[in-house]
Amino acid sequence: MEHEPNAMPPIGFLLNRTDKALTRVMDGTLGEFGLTRVAWQVLNMVRKEDGITDAEVLRILSVNADAPTLTAAVETTLAGGWTSRPAPGRLTLTPDGTARLAEVTDRVKAFRARSVDGITPEEYGTAVRVLERMIGNLEGTRP
Repeated sequence: MEHEPNAMPPIGFLLNRTDKALTRVMDGTLGEFGLTRVAWQVLNMVRKEDGITDAEVLRILSVNADAPTLTAAVETTLAGGWTSRPAPGRLTLTPDGTARLAEVTDRVKAFRARSVDGITPEEYGTAVRVLERMIGNLEGTRP
């Protein structure tokens, strides 16, 4: 399918701008709790898989941030007392980490609601499916 080049902004531009806006607003939302978007993502990863390795966190979250940013986020969670190391290179959530995640739950829900305000569930579903198809096209994973 051909698209008129000047009819709409390039999708890459819009995706980058969306990601920057999501990060900026999420960082502002979580800042008073000592978290960033990426540190919150790290805490969620550790909550989902207790004893996860740093390498697994870096691999899984590499689509969201570069290695130095992810490493800094891991260090933030350790310094905040929200994660600990049950063994070298492994992370586990502390009771303070569980409490921190519970504290920010309502803020994250409000952030998510704000980000989709005025977008119907059908529109959101269409956007997700289109982006998944584009990823499949570019990564060669589309059936």
